[in-house]
Amino acid sequence: MKNLFWVLPVLTALLLASVHLLPTAGEMESSAIKMELPENSGEWILRQQPASQVEIEILAPDTQFSKAVCFRAREGEVDIATGLAIPDRVNLSIVLSGHDLNNSIHRPERCMPSQGHVISSSSDVVLKMENGRSITVRRLLSVQSIPTNVERTKHMNLSCVTYYFFVGNNSITQDHLKRTLLDIKDRLLLGVDQRWAYVSASMWYGKVPWIENEISVEEADTKLVGFLSDLGEEQIDWSMIRN
Repeated sequence: MKNLFWVLPVLTALLLASVHLLPTAGEMESSAIKMELPENSGEWILRQQPASQVEIEILAPDTQFSKAVCFRAREGEVDIATGLAIPDRVNLSIVLSGHDLNNSIHRPERCMPSQGHVISSSSDVVLKMENGRSITVRRLLSVQSIPTNVERTKHMNLSCVTYYFFVGNNSITQDHLKRTLLDIKDRLLLGVDQRWAYVSASMWYGKVPWIENEISVEEADTKLVGFLSDLGEEQIDWSMIRN
């Protein structure tokens, strides 16, 4: 038992010394995601939006953002007052990490509560694409409280479904822990860092103010899966992806 008193300090010293043996990171390997968004994706029209001031202040200065509000006409639904087609809406966000990975991207579950979301469930879904590839994405159900006046004293609650995943230099995953382990492996074995982006897309369902008929969660799921499948084929350089 007495031997333990000198064994523990020695082990601690060895662990601290081993830090100096770890390879230093080289140039960051770019993500396989394309940050420049198209004006159209399939039947969807993309209207680019700036990052919020909160995102800019919280995340590292070299973090990059590509955000858009995406619209597609609902079949057979027209606004009588304007004669214009009534659209579905998807909120799209792509956030690309800078050199400080820990302060550039994170799981959407961390920031969604600050955007008014109360998350009720989380699960994984496999998206299959026409190019024969497939990716697993994380699916979240939430209720979002949205301010309806400038003073932010009045709110409306909308049900929301969100899908997200991470795209690195050669890997795609929906799992934050797996992404972290891949980072550790790359640093230890290769001395490099992958530059990760997270892609999220969300759609309101249920009673949406500008849509006459309620949107079922199944309809929202189907449309989000189609939207992300089209976008994934266009925005990801699949020649770089190994998994």
